[in-house]
Amino acid sequence: MTTHTWRVWAFYMVLAANLSEEQALKQACPSCDATQLCNCSSMGLDFIPSGLTGKITMLNLAHNRIKHIRSQDLQQTVNLRVLLLQSNNISSIDEDSFHSLGKLELLDLSNNSLAHLSPAWFGHLFSLQHLHLQGNSYRDLGESSLFSSLRNLSSLHLGNLWFSTMRQGNFEGIELLDKLWIDGGNLSQYEPGSLKSIKKINHMIINIRSIKVFSAIVMDLLHSVTWLEVRKIPFSIPAEMQLLRVMSSSFVKKISFKQALLTDATVPEIVSILEDMPKLVEVEMIDCRLLGTGQWEIQIQANQSQTLRVLTIEKLSIEEFYLFTDLQAVEGLLSLLTKVTVKNTKVFLVPCSLSRHLLSLEYLDLSANLLGDQSLEHSACQGGWPSLQTLSLSQNSLSDLEMTGKSLSHLRKLILLDISQNNFGEIPDVCEWPKNLKYLNLSSTQIPKLTTCIPPTLEVLDVSANNLKEFGLQLPFLKELYLAKNQLKTLPGAAPIPNLVAMSIRRNKLNSFSREEFESFKKMELLDASDNNFICSCEFLSFIQHRSGIAQVLVGWPDEYVCDSPLAVRGAQVGAVHLSLMECHRSLVVSLICVLVFLIILVLVAVGYKYHAVWYLRMTWAWLQAKRKPKRAPPKDICYDAFVSYSENDSDWVENIMVRELEQACPPFRLCLHKRDFVPGKWIVDNIIDSIEKSHKTLFVLSEHFVQSEWCKYELDFSHFRLFDENNDAAILILLEPIQSKAIPKRFCKLRKIMNTKTYLEWPPGEEQQERFWFNLKIALKS
Repeated sequence: MTTHTWRVWAFYMVLAANLSEEQALKQACPSCDATQLCNCSSMGLDFIPSGLTGKITMLNLAHNRIKHIRSQDLQQTVNLRVLLLQSNNISSIDEDSFHSLGKLELLDLSNNSLAHLSPAWFGHLFSLQHLHLQGNSYRDLGESSLFSSLRNLSSLHLGNLWFSTMRQGNFEGIELLDKLWIDGGNLSQYEPGSLKSIKKINHMIINIRSIKVFSAIVMDLLHSVTWLEVRKIPFSIPAEMQLLRVMSSSFVKKISFKQALLTDATVPEIVSILEDMPKLVEVEMIDCRLLGTGQWEIQIQANQSQTLRVLTIEKLSIEEFYLFTDLQAVEGLLSLLTKVTVKNTKVFLVPCSLSRHLLSLEYLDLSANLLGDQSLEHSACQGGWPSLQTLSLSQNSLSDLEMTGKSLSHLRKLILLDISQNNFGEIPDVCEWPKNLKYLNLSSTQIPKLTTCIPPTLEVLDVSANNLKEFGLQLPFLKELYLAKNQLKTLPGAAPIPNLVAMSIRRNKLNSFSREEFESFKKMELLDASDNNFICSCEFLSFIQHRSGIAQVLVGWPDEYVCDSPLAVRGAQVGAVHLSLMECHRSLVVSLICVLVFLIILVLVAVGYKYHAVWYLRMTWAWLQAKRKPKRAPPKDICYDAFVSYSENDSDWVENIMVRELEQACPPFRLCLHKRDFVPGKWIVDNIIDSIEKSHKTLFVLSEHFVQSEWCKYELDFSHFRLFDENNDAAILILLEPIQSKAIPKRFCKLRKIMNTKTYLEWPPGEEQQERFWFNLKIALKS
C-alpha cells in the first residue's frame, strides 16, 4: 500500500470519527446542533457528551447525573465563555480538564459532591470572572491558594454545610472582588489574616453563626469592604457583643442584617457599635427577629453618627409588637436620617415625639403596616417630619381620605404621597392637602367616583384599579395620569388636563378612540391603551393605522392592541386588520344597492308596460287558478254547445244574426253569452273559465274590435290552454271582417298562432255564401 493510499485512509478515518462524534452529540443534546449556545440541562446525562467543538461559547450541563469530568471532555471547546455544571453528582475532576478553557468567564460547579478542591483546575482559567463553588462537601480550601492565577476574578461564591476551616494564603492572588459570598454556617476555624490579602470587596455576603469567627473576619476586612451583608447571625448573648467592638473601626458604608436574631439585651450594644462606625451611611435589616418589647436592659449610650443617613427595616418580626415601647431611648440618634423604610413590620403608631426628632427626614416608607386614620393623625403631629418630601403609606388600614389629607396638610415640603391599597370608598367633595403636593397615588383604594377632593396642584395622579367609570377633574398642571384597571369606556376629555404628557388607560372598557380625541391632547408623548376590547371599525382602523408616529406614542404597540369585534377579526392585532369595502362603507353600499334596485324595478315596470307584462301576469295567475280545476267538466255539467267570445262592438251581429240563426235552428244550439249567461257577482275571470269549461266549443268572433279587447284576449288564452291541455278542437274562429296582421297586437301571439294552425270561417257579404257559412258553422259545432 502506497504512502498516498495511507494518507487517504487516515483522512477518511478521522472524518468518520468526527461525523460519528457530531451524531452522538446531536443525539445526547439536540440543542447543540449548529449553535454557539448549547443547553443540555436536565437531560439525565451521566457524562459530558462527546463531539463538543470550538464553535460553542455557552455550555449548560446543569441538573444532570455527571460524576466525573475527564481530561478530553472539554479539550476542543477552546472558545467556551460560560460553563454551567451545577446540581450534578460531580465528585472528581481530572487535573487538566479545564486547561483548554483560556477564554472561560463563568464556571459554576455549585451543588455537587466535590470533597476537595485542586489549584490545578483553575491554573489556566486566565479570563475567569465568576466562580461558584458553594454547596459541595469540601471542609476547607486546602493548604495554599486556589485562586492565585485568577487575576480577572470578579465574583466568588464558596462554602457549604461542612465548610469549617479557612487558612492564611487561601486567597493569595486576589486583590479586588466585586462580590464575595461565603456560606460559613459551620465555619469554626479561621486563621487571622486569611482574607487580608484582598484589598477591596464591593459587596461581601457571609452566612455565619459564630460571633467569634465573624469578629476575626471583620478584623481582616476593616478597610476592604464597602457593603457588608451578614446572614443568619444570632446577636443573642450580651457577653459576645464585646467581640463586635472591632466593627467600630470598620470603613463599611452599608451593612445589612438578614435573618438575624436580636434581643432587648443586645440591641443597645449593636446600636452603639453602628453609631461609632466612621463611614457608615446605610443600615438594613431584612427578615430579622427581635425578642423583646424595646425595654432595653441598659441605657443606650452612643454618640450620634454623623454619616448614617439611611435606615431600612423590612419584615421585622416582633412577637409582642403590641407591647412595644415608644423608642424614647433612640430618639436623639435619628435627627440626621434622610431616608427611613419600615415595611411589613406591624407598625400601628409612630410616637409624635419620635416624628419631631426626625428633623432631616426626606423619605419615609411605612407601607404594609397597621396605621389607621387616628394613629396617622398622631404620628404626623404638628412639628413632625418637617423636611419630609416623599411618604408611602401604602397597604395600611386607612379608610377616611378627608382625614388622611388633613393629618398631612401641615407637611409643607411633601411632594409625593402614596396611599394606595387602602380602603377609602366614597370620598367627599372638599379635602385639605399639603400645598406643594405634586404626586398622589390612590390606586386600589375602592374609589367609585373622583371628586374635587383631589388636589388641583398635582402633576402625577395614579387612580388605577378602582371602580371609575369616568374622569372629568380639572387638573391644569397634571402631566401623568394612570387610569389602568378601571371601567372607562372613552378617553378623558383633554380640556381639563391640557398639559398631560403621559396617560395609562390599559385594561378598561375602551372600545376605540377617534382622531379628534387623540389629537386633542396637544402635549401627549405616551399613551398606554393596551389590553382593551377594541371594536375595529373602519374609522378607528383608518386613523390608527395611518397616523404617523403612532408606534412611538402607544405603549405596547402593536402586540397588546387586539380586536374584540367584528367576530371575523377577533384576536387579531389592530395594526394587521384590513376590512372590506362593504364593512367599511356599509351605509354607502346599502344606499347604492337600494338605488340600483329602484332603477331595476323602474326599468322592469317600463319594459312591462311597453310589452304588456301585466297582461301576461294576470293571465298566468288565472291559468294557474284554472289548472287547479279538472281539465274538463263531466258530461252532466256540459250546459252549452258553444261559448261565444266577441267584442262589445260586434254585439249587434252576434246577438241579432248569429244567435238567432243558431238558437232557432232545428235542432237548436245552446249558446253561452256573457251578457245573458254570466253569474252576477262572480269574478269575471272565473265566469269566463267556467263558461269555457261548461261548453263543447268556444266560438271566437274575430274583428278589429276583438283584438283591442282585454277580455277577448283572456277568453282566447284560456281556450288556447284547453286546446293544448286536452289536445282537441274546442276553438272555432269566425273572421267577421278582414284583419291585417299589423293590426293584431303583439300580446295576441296566441291568436296569431291559432290562425296559422287552424282553419277559420269568414263571414261572406253575399247571401248565397252566407248559407254555406251557416252550414259549415253548424257542422263545426256538432263535430
